[in-house]
Amino acid sequence: MRSYLDNTEKVKKGKKNKEFTVVTYSFLAAFLCLMGYFVYFQYGESEQFINNPYNKRQELFTRSVIRGDIYSADGVTLAQSVVDEDGNETRLYPYGRIFAHVVGYSTHGRSGIEEMANFSLLRSNIFYMEKAVNQIQGEKSPGDSVTTTLDYDLQLRAFDALGTYDGAVVVMEPETGKILAMVSKPDFDPNYLSEDWEGMVSEDSDSSALLNRATQGLYPPGSTFKIFTTLAYIQQNQDYNEYVYQCNGKYTLDNKTIHCHKNKSHGTENLKDSFAHSCNSSYASLGMTLDIEQFKKMCDGLLFNTALPTTFESSQSSFVLSTEDSASTIMETAIGQGKTLVTPFHMALITCAIANDGVLMRPYVIDHTTDAEGNMVEQYTPKAYGTLIAEEDTAILQEYMRAVVEEGTATKLLSDSYEVYGKTGSAEFSSSSNASHSWFVGYAHQEGKKDIAVAIIVEDSGIGSEYAVPIAKEIFEEYYIEKE
Repeated sequence: MRSYLDNTEKVKKGKKNKEFTVVTYSFLAAFLCLMGYFVYFQYGESEQFINNPYNKRQELFTRSVIRGDIYSADGVTLAQSVVDEDGNETRLYPYGRIFAHVVGYSTHGRSGIEEMANFSLLRSNIFYMEKAVNQIQGEKSPGDSVTTTLDYDLQLRAFDALGTYDGAVVVMEPETGKILAMVSKPDFDPNYLSEDWEGMVSEDSDSSALLNRATQGLYPPGSTFKIFTTLAYIQQNQDYNEYVYQCNGKYTLDNKTIHCHKNKSHGTENLKDSFAHSCNSSYASLGMTLDIEQFKKMCDGLLFNTALPTTFESSQSSFVLSTEDSASTIMETAIGQGKTLVTPFHMALITCAIANDGVLMRPYVIDHTTDAEGNMVEQYTPKAYGTLIAEEDTAILQEYMRAVVEEGTATKLLSDSYEVYGKTGSAEFSSSSNASHSWFVGYAHQEGKKDIAVAIIVEDSGIGSEYAVPIAKEIFEEYYIEKE
């Protein structure tokens, strides 16, 4: 009997020990997970959390740190804080409107680089003893400075080239993802934002100057969308090289007629000719042969209907098409009209991927941060976002985009100094008139120098070859041709 009771007690103790062990290891696992998350947050997410505009901790930084400066890649001061004898701090933007949207502002909220680099600009990495002395004396410590990837000369040239037109220009380096220039018009002068603020944001104001059209403006892509339609046709037809179309200047189906520009008859064309000449009739015709579900899936994979990989405030480009849509809608979509809307920045990213053999590098505009004495605090490096287009398909698009310049709608970009690859576009935006936006997207190559890609839209101007293309030419010449 005693032996039985002893065994029973041992079983009970064994169960209790097992339960205790399970509870102990559970608490240990939870503790390790908590510590792991703490370390991850400290080194991976803390800066983003602190940089959140709703985080009140930022107000404490402003009391003890003088906001750091912002520089272009070539050392030009784009934003700086000046302190007067009474300790009043003023934020100055030496080049005013030229960098307004990309650098942004830090009063009445923040935007642009001022927003995304806020934590860095309010952080001081000077020697801790010096910070302690400043704190004791009631003085602020100098904040870290941010050096961007922006090229001053390219930004100035893009700004001047856009002239009095509204629109946007984006210039990037496809191999790295560096943003070299970003212009949006209408613009504003951040130096006078406090004085102008109420008038710009009042309910009865029609001002859209604060909108960064490069990343937030949504436009019909016009014929630049034929890049996507072409890619869809190539992916869905192994015999795309055998494509032939007889263009007589228009294409009619179900009482809907699609016209080529000025009803021009292009004659017999293959796919590359259709692309180079931007033949609406041909693309309306081949659009009707596409598998719509595959077309939509492809576009979604090319950054439509999703957030773009950027820390700039940006809008989602939209591609909406279904098998239930009418022939009219399908044809209009195939030539870049219909319901499709894109941002210039999105088009710049797609152009970069094409130039980089299908691989999109993650775009960035902050190159590095330094302390007040010029010591490196943090260096940013290029990172791949992912492969958007297969390399063999990219090679075809590159060939077609070169044909646009050699024999198509962008022959003004032919140069002995560099090679340009691109696509023009004219996007109608009003059913009551013939008004259209002028587009050009493309990239240029020169041996011994990195490629650059551009996306340009000139609002309410006309056809792409007459307005956007000359702007692209000015940018390419600024970058590739040596100044005497």
